[in-house]
Amino acid sequence: MSGTSLDGIDVAVIETDGKARVLFGPALTIPYERAFRERLRGVLGGKGPLRAVEGELTRLHAEAVLRFRRDHPETAVDIIGFHGHTILHRPAEGRTWQLGDGALLARLCGSDVVADFRSADVKAGGEGAPLAPLFHRALAASLEKPLVVFNIGGVANLTWIGEGAPGEEEILAFDTGPGNALIDDWVLAQSGAEADWDGALASAGKAREDIVEAILSAPFFARKPPKSLDRDDFRGAMPNGLGLEEGAASLTELTAAAAAAARRHFPRPARRWLVCGGGRKNRAMMAALARRLEAPVEAVEAVGWEGDALEAQAFAFLAVRALEGLPLSLPATTGVSRPTLGGRLFRAAKAPLSGERGGVRRPKP
Repeated sequence: MSGTSLDGIDVAVIETDGKARVLFGPALTIPYERAFRERLRGVLGGKGPLRAVEGELTRLHAEAVLRFRRDHPETAVDIIGFHGHTILHRPAEGRTWQLGDGALLARLCGSDVVADFRSADVKAGGEGAPLAPLFHRALAASLEKPLVVFNIGGVANLTWIGEGAPGEEEILAFDTGPGNALIDDWVLAQSGAEADWDGALASAGKAREDIVEAILSAPFFARKPPKSLDRDDFRGAMPNGLGLEEGAASLTELTAAAAAAARRHFPRPARRWLVCGGGRKNRAMMAALARRLEAPVEAVEAVGWEGDALEAQAFAFLAVRALEGLPLSLPATTGVSRPTLGGRLFRAAKAPLSGERGGVRRPKP
């Protein structure tokens, strides 16, 4: 998984049937070097040296997989779910673009790969995002509901999960608004730093509530879900004219206020919010959420999940669903007209590299 925060590659292994059974294995995060991060930032929107950056990104993912296998030789990898990196997301125009070469990754890793998770949903009239909700529902089977899994990556999205039989619980999912992307871009432009680590800048500043409210007046926030965003959809909302700390505080407050505004769309109030993604490490963000949501707000580690690995685990889960011919999206998660299949299978074209074992073995139910 390479997320919209542009921070690096998350690798995780799970054992699953793609339905209810999920066993966690080890995980690994490899930060991007700053030079590559800037090259990747340079192709957002579908411009620049796309082929070169796609090849480099795919090779970095292959290196991550092979390093993971060296570190965990006891773990056999049957199938790789490869999300790639979203550089353009315009579902209203029928377009979503994830950079990453599934065929090349299969050859380099010597294992079959499932990639291209989003395009079938968009082609069928869906938003193409978010795609992790079915994984969230599987993980939350034993938890008290209704609850929300709130992912704060570059874009923030949530999964509301209600009551129901296991695997049939009521579900609703959508992007709520900016996550870390605007904060990261603001801090980078103002100071050269890559992020507001631990929310230190936001904690030192005072949010401008008038700016937050002005941004929340945009039509996106009133629109009924499902709905999704491109990383740069709110780039024009930068709080220009403010100081570094004041701007960071205002953008952090925006993410929390957008989450609070999203509650108007819930069938019933959530008893609890479980937060994943890099935003859960931002103490100013978590404090703002706790203040605005009027419900318990906790990092997903509170229920034994791995916040840094969750998105990578989700695409491993979806890769198995794709192999088993199970839907990756539902009307209530992406707005598609009916449950929709997705993903493309890329077969390893030659013997596995570095003595690693490849091939597909479907998990036992």
